Amino acid sequence: MTNELPFGEVLEAVDHLSHDEQEEFIAILHRRLAQASRQRLIAEVQQARQEFGEGRCSPATPGELMREIWK
Repeated sequence: MTNELPFGEVLEAVDHLSHDEQEEFIAILHRRLAQASRQRLIAEVQQARQEFGEGRCSPATPGELMREIWK
């Protein structure tokens, strides 16, 4: 994004919208955040699959993972 706006300016701009527009703004923002979260998860899964395919990790049971975490 090349034209980044300061957070305060965005809030002030939203204040000038009608109530219905503000609700739609919130709905759109929520959908965009959900989509960004899905895309981030997809990228993490792809990376994990690649690492597994390259032999950089191996399958483990939940118990094995917990023991490793608490070492």
